[in-house]
Formats: sequence, C-alpha cells, structure tokens
Amino acid sequence: MRIAVAGATGNIGSLTVAALERDGHDVVRISRSLGVDLLTGDGLDDALAGVEAVVDVTNGPAADRAETVAYFATTTRNLLAAEERAGVRHHVLLSIVGVGRIEGNAHYAGKREQERLVAEGPVPWTVVPATQFHDFAEMVAGWTEQDGVATVAPLLVQPIAPADVAAVLAEIATGEPRGHYVDVAGPEPQDLVDMARRTHRARGREVKLVPTWSGPLGTEMAGNVLLPGEHARIAPTTFDDWLEEQATAARS
Repeated sequence: MRIAVAGATGNIGSLTVAALERDGHDVVRISRSLGVDLLTGDGLDDALAGVEAVVDVTNGPAADRAETVAYFATTTRNLLAAEERAGVRHHVLLSIVGVGRIEGNAHYAGKREQERLVAEGPVPWTVVPATQFHDFAEMVAGWTEQDGVATVAPLLVQPIAPADVAAVLAEIATGEPRGHYVDVAGPEPQDLVDMARRTHRARGREVKLVPTWSGPLGTEMAGNVLLPGEHARIAPTTFDDWLEEQATAARS
C-alpha cells in the first residue's frame, strides 16, 4: 500500500514509518521540514497523490487552550480535505486514553477537537487511544528541572513503548476503518515519580524529584483516570525492558 504518515519526523512518526517500510509499504513522509505544511495546506495535494491511508501522529504547540485547539482544528481540517480530494480510504488518528475525562489540559482539549473532526469528517477513520509513552516521565520532569531539582505529579499511568504504538498504528493503517479502537496500553501500571527517577538513573543522571500537584498536571488526572479501560489491547514491552534499552544506550 501507499501510506502517508503525518508527523513523520517525530518520535512516533519515524517509528511508524520504519514499521510500515519493514512490511514493504510505500511510505510518504508528511512534515513541515520536508516541505508539507498542514497549517497552510501547502504541498498536501502532491503528497497525497495515490495514497490509500493516512496515519496522523502530529503534535500541537505547548500553548494555551485556545491556540492549541485552533492548531489541531486547522491542521486536521486541511488534512481531511486533502484526503477527500485524493480519494484516501482510511484516516488513522493517534489519540490519548482518557482524553474525554480531563477538561483542564490544553493538549487534551486539542486532541478532543481533532477526534471530533475526524469522526464527523468525510474520510473513513480509526481513532487509536494510547496511554502515555515510556519516556513521558522524563519529559514531564524536564519541564520544570532547574539546578538538579524537578517537580513531578504523582500520577498512576500504564505506559507503553513508542515502538509498540508504532506497530499498532502500522497494523491498523493496512486494514479496514474501525471507528473508535480499544485503548492501547503497556503491560503494567507505574507511578510517574518512580518512572522519572528510574529513567534518570538509567541514563546516568541524578535529579531530585519533588512530587506535587501544583504543576501542569493536576489532580483531575489522579487515580485511575489515565489507565486503560476494559478490553484494552496490551502491548508486550514492559517499562523495565525499555529502561534496560536506555541504560545500554547510555553505556555505549
């Protein structure tokens, strides 16, 4: 198949491209750095010529709620309109588990708008909700780290390996549209503070972590809110497996 990946140069995008190419598919990379701008639509029609399916793993700006929602709305509308003109038969959107349960987060608001536009749009679709990635805790700590100290919300998550997410997206893109797909998650729940501590150590770093709800991730994310629902699809790679890969890379 000829499959386009929007957000192809990002972490999940590059892994999805690699997974599709390993299976012998012809992959079109969509990214502003490669000359295709989802905000303006420039280059989209040429990029989607002959494409049968599109996987959207784009990310939005870290901005306020209105700007984030506007960004996702514009890029999604442009992408869907170009897909309709090109005769694309399947739009696959990567989303987030629990996106409908959290109101105060700007990124979640943008993803909800993205899901709404895809579900109401002209192209047959599948929305794939995934839990946080294994590197999420390190990223969250990095938002506030200063002089070797960082704050982290004590969230309960069930993280998934980025490569496992990419494999699921590649599989779904080659099949029939499924509508709202089941939650996709890693094998076991983890505490975000502990995840950050262990990730830093695997990379040979020591960062003092201060658990707090006063940062960007609030108490509306507490408890089981971010955990997958019943009948979730469980990916194989554990957080320990992923950590060992990071430690090996740090030593090499």
